[in-house]
Amino acid sequence: MLTKKLPHLQSVLVLVCRRASHLARQHYDVIVVGGGHAGTEAAAAAARVGAETLLVTQKIHTIGALSCNPSLGGVGKGQLVKEVDALDGLCGRAGDWAGIHFSILNRRKGPAVWGPRAQLDRQRYRQYIQSELLSTPRLTVVEGSVEELLVTAPNPEEPGCHRVTGIRLADGSQMISASSVVLTTGTFLSGSLFMGQTTSPGGRIGDAPSSGGLSQTLRERLGLRTGRLRTGTPPRILRDSVDLSLANVHLPDSQPTPFSFLNTHTRCKPEEQLPCYLTFTTPGVERVVRESLHLNCHIQEDAKGPRYCPSIESRVLRFPGRKHQVWLEPEGMTSDLLYPQGLSMTMPPDVQLRLIREIPAMHRAEIHMPGYGVQYDFVCPTQLSPALQVKSTQGFFLAGQINGTTGYEEAAAQGLWAGVNAGRSALSMPTLALSRTESYIGVLIDDLVSRGVTEPYRMFTSRAEYRTYLRPDNADLRLTLKGFEEVGCVSTLRYHEAVRVRDSLQDALATLQSLTLSAHSWRKKLPSIHMSEAKSAMLNAMDLLQYNDVSFEMLASAFPEGLEPYMEFSQRLKIEAVYSPHCDKQKTEIERIQKEENMSLPQDIDYLSLPVSLSQEVREILDRVQPSTLGAATRLQGMTPAAIVHLLNYVRHAGQKGRRTQKKQPHQKGDREEELSARNASLPQ
Repeated sequence: MLTKKLPHLQSVLVLVCRRASHLARQHYDVIVVGGGHAGTEAAAAAARVGAETLLVTQKIHTIGALSCNPSLGGVGKGQLVKEVDALDGLCGRAGDWAGIHFSILNRRKGPAVWGPRAQLDRQRYRQYIQSELLSTPRLTVVEGSVEELLVTAPNPEEPGCHRVTGIRLADGSQMISASSVVLTTGTFLSGSLFMGQTTSPGGRIGDAPSSGGLSQTLRERLGLRTGRLRTGTPPRILRDSVDLSLANVHLPDSQPTPFSFLNTHTRCKPEEQLPCYLTFTTPGVERVVRESLHLNCHIQEDAKGPRYCPSIESRVLRFPGRKHQVWLEPEGMTSDLLYPQGLSMTMPPDVQLRLIREIPAMHRAEIHMPGYGVQYDFVCPTQLSPALQVKSTQGFFLAGQINGTTGYEEAAAQGLWAGVNAGRSALSMPTLALSRTESYIGVLIDDLVSRGVTEPYRMFTSRAEYRTYLRPDNADLRLTLKGFEEVGCVSTLRYHEAVRVRDSLQDALATLQSLTLSAHSWRKKLPSIHMSEAKSAMLNAMDLLQYNDVSFEMLASAFPEGLEPYMEFSQRLKIEAVYSPHCDKQKTEIERIQKEENMSLPQDIDYLSLPVSLSQEVREILDRVQPSTLGAATRLQGMTPAAIVHLLNYVRHAGQKGRRTQKKQPHQKGDREEELSARNASLPQ
């Protein structure tokens, strides 16, 4: 369904200038600060919910920019992209439009942990996102820098609880009010750039950091705990200066798999896809790293860097003597640059060139732009609710790297959910949470708000307890219907498509289960299958589809009238059959867990003085995090099973005591008179 024709980039920029030239109003339901992956999803989601939304970004032409690697998805990350798309987010459709190399990672394992991934054309991706945002109803985009958050003083009846009321732009002359504000500053919050021994303010090369007033408001006015994290990016290499014949070529999948459930194909045709290349570091690379450590102030800083996507300096220091992978990835269909994935570095530019030329394929390489490091402030995410709202400030939501995560996909997932809840809050609707039993987005948010971070957080399939159920292929069935019926962020078009898919899959599965034959009859009908001669029981087609060497196409050839109408779902039906026994068990487990983990914990509990047998350490953990549910409490670091039992019993006992007290509570005189007056008024005169 990639039928949309995007305007030419120049036309997009004309439209941008027109939208940015003035503000039609001085009050919005939702203001989103920041135009990165979290901000774009947040702004679009808030508008889809029905909120009048303003997106404020420093440079409109950089909306949708891929600041670091030109790719989307991967193992764990691809699941997030599929779920964002199932909730009608932007990044999946943008990936299908801009993709130039599609592959499913982890195919040697089961489909539950496959990782949809694509190399992207930077220009196409940015163009798509800008076009989508600028044509979204109820969304205004303006260029500017936010100097300050406007917040009220704490309510005397709710000590310590502020309310956000809007923003002040950097020139100090314009204040814009709002019911909700979503802050998505990425690496720009008090950001600093590092290259060798040179440090300069910035959140990305060429872009200034966000105003220092924001950090000051967060820490001093709102009393939020903040920390410092770091990340980095590799140099960009001129493609013509690299000898790709000395690297291993890696071809894309012959048939690209789209991210979006609305698309049956990608914009890039199979034969138009570009290859990637794999090479490795050498002892010379390690030598250059060690010789230049004294010239590299970024690597010597105490701020935590990403464990799962570290700089080459960190990799050499942690794993000496090893060869490290370096992926040479194209940056676009017409780009003359390569992105060397795995060579993030912050040493001086001349040393970077020396290091790169120690790799045979790049022995004559030329650098177009050197790599650099970034350090930035983040807010400890345990101060957020599962709706991504700051617990101490009503109407204030955070999403993306400001919450301590790394990666486009994690940012997009948080942005969408923060935008949904900011819009709902502004429209006087209750905020919502996603359970870790129903989505990877729920796992991500629950990990953040329950456990916090000590280093940039990255999603993996191993973080999800129910990953055989939370598969990339069924994200639409898990989330799209809920997104339309309960959340209000899904379009009617997508909802009807999800209903069609659901009904068709149910019909197909019922048909498979109705086709029952003896093992002997199946062997005659499908002689190529490997079925034990000892097996003699009756089997239905669903049972047979669980065999590795049986495909849906084989069954459809045997029963064309019953199964051929469902050929478009052949892979999904195969996956459903394989995982059906496991999912049935997991659904039972999920139902049991949900009964207890969704139990709300009163927000006014004084954990430090609870009359239960909890250690002082556990009390301090609970008091610091203030978990909203029992499930969130179970995942706090330092919590023991015994402590959870004590907490569960206390909450149940307190609830029962409260109900008994309420039942015995005598009517106040005024209440009694009011009740009698109402009853008398209803009697016939």
